[in-house]
Amino acid sequence: MTVIGYEQTRRFATPAGVMTTLASPTLGGATRPLWRVEMPAGGAGPTHTVDTEQIWTVLSGAATIRLGADEVRIGAGDTLVLAPDVERQVTADATDGLTAIVTSAAGSTAVAAGNRVKPPWAA
Repeated sequence: MTVIGYEQTRRFATPAGVMTTLASPTLGGATRPLWRVEMPAGGAGPTHTVDTEQIWTVLSGAATIRLGADEVRIGAGDTLVLAPDVERQVTADATDGLTAIVTSAAGSTAVAAGNRVKPPWAA
């Protein structure tokens, strides 16, 4: 068993919000990374793909997620399973923003604007 204290979590500020690593292969030796996403009201992430499944559970607020040509709205208590390699963009609610917990497979990569990156919050 591993306990990861709040002071051990890692925070990454992005233009879209703050990602906080709660557990990952390099934080507690978890086989799956787990992180919190906090987006301000009206904040939007980049259009991107991720090469592994992601699971989002909304803790508070809401968001509209564009998945290819479709849109889905999620709110507090909802869980969304995102298939790999589907173009997506997350936009937080204009009033309440969004706080969610997210997990994916370890080692996942994202592609945005032609750049392939390994999100540091999932490492």
